[in-house]
Amino acid sequence: MTTHDVEIAIVGAGFSGLGAAVKAQENSFDDYLVLDRGTDFGGTWRDNTYPGAACDVPSHLYSYSFALNPDWTRSYSHQEEIHRYINAVADSHGIGDKTWFGTEVTRARWDSDADRWIVDVDRDGTAVQVRARHLVGGIGPLCEPNLPDIDGIGAFGGKIIHSARWDHDYDFAGKRVAVIGTGASAIQLVPHLAEAAGHLEVYQRTAPWIIPRTERPYLPAENWAFKHVPGLQNLIRGSIYTANEVVAAGMTYAPKALKPVEALCRANIFKGIRDPELRAKVTPTFAVGCKRILKSNDWYPALDRPNVDLVTTGIDRITAEAIVTADGVEHPVDAIVVATGFHVTDSPVFETIHGADGRSLARVWDEIGMQAYKGTFVHGFPNMTLLIGPSTGLGHTSMVYMIESQLNYLVDYLEKTKAEGIVRTDVRLDVQKKYNADLQDKLKRSVWVTGGCSSWYKDAHGDITTLWPGFTFDFRNATRRFDIAAYDVVRGARTPKKTTEPASVTS
Repeated sequence: MTTHDVEIAIVGAGFSGLGAAVKAQENSFDDYLVLDRGTDFGGTWRDNTYPGAACDVPSHLYSYSFALNPDWTRSYSHQEEIHRYINAVADSHGIGDKTWFGTEVTRARWDSDADRWIVDVDRDGTAVQVRARHLVGGIGPLCEPNLPDIDGIGAFGGKIIHSARWDHDYDFAGKRVAVIGTGASAIQLVPHLAEAAGHLEVYQRTAPWIIPRTERPYLPAENWAFKHVPGLQNLIRGSIYTANEVVAAGMTYAPKALKPVEALCRANIFKGIRDPELRAKVTPTFAVGCKRILKSNDWYPALDRPNVDLVTTGIDRITAEAIVTADGVEHPVDAIVVATGFHVTDSPVFETIHGADGRSLARVWDEIGMQAYKGTFVHGFPNMTLLIGPSTGLGHTSMVYMIESQLNYLVDYLEKTKAEGIVRTDVRLDVQKKYNADLQDKLKRSVWVTGGCSSWYKDAHGDITTLWPGFTFDFRNATRRFDIAAYDVVRGARTPKKTTEPASVTS
């Protein structure tokens, strides 16, 4: 087997993995390798190409602070433009020279004798072993599509498409189409399918709260100003960020303060749907903010079309030609679009990562719950950092801000361990437990606990382990410096055995 030794192995080439590579390189940590199973940079913005795919965070905030883009064409960017932006950032920093695409990580395990991570990969059909001092997980929570567990789905004789694995060759024109799910992806793709399909049925388990989407194209004069007026983009970023943090206060500390947002959502329903019965079906029964607040101007008008039906009766099973609901009614369909999200708290990726005692990350989290220290380090998995790890998700603003906060922590960790000759770093279990207990305590008053809904925000233990409970600037302050006292460390000589391609060791 070919082996490849590096100081830092970064898994994933989306916003977080690319950001880690850029910041490592900028701080003279040049011995790194990025691994990604795709064909270029982009992560979720490369993989999700369904019709209407777009971001619900304004463009100027949903970008790196160190790579502002004056050429955004719209106030809210669509998938293609975000994908191009990420690849442009990678090109400008030369990250592609140290990236392996078409590379699937099959297993990663900590070798206590060598104080290194042994990462087994399938690189375009060739087995390769990467050995790294540090492992950075930039895999993100939205990478493994979640297929619904519905009886008979495997026997369906028509077309099944998951929103994250879109088939652009399939022609929906005139077809009988069913969309399962009413989340962020569904509200974007349904209006497009409604125009093409002969008949469209949307299967809703829970109605989401949806506010209007204030999207518009930028004028040439605005793009000129973004490029030539010093500080303008930072001013816009700051104003968007500040406005969003007000929403965070309501979600975490005072859910009743979100009543104006609820009123805006109800007005959106009233404007988009004429039928009182349909209005009642799409009106949520839980507090606004308990689930992700979505943005759309065309979701409700799409549901109000004569060729679209909203089905709120649960699905009992799927046959070769139809969806059968719990009331026994058969709904003949030619194609089923699955918009049921991703494996977030139970990602299959967790099973491939094995710590110091040989247990997988999945097994550890099955036992103690999905937790980490500052969303970044997990006890028992030395020298491993997770980006967008447990309790770092947001429901109100840009995840790029959280990623950059973790990148600050990562760089300071790398600098401190290098300066002090530390070869092994493992967060103390008591520190990790206290940190996560404090997070759960902060969440008790939040809308995610008191709002009366169930969501993918919770893990199998019933704890909310995906969301940050508070202001994002608090997380930025908490990750500004690597607090080495919270870790068990081992100091020793650094003598990595360096091999580079095409040199190899066979076994």
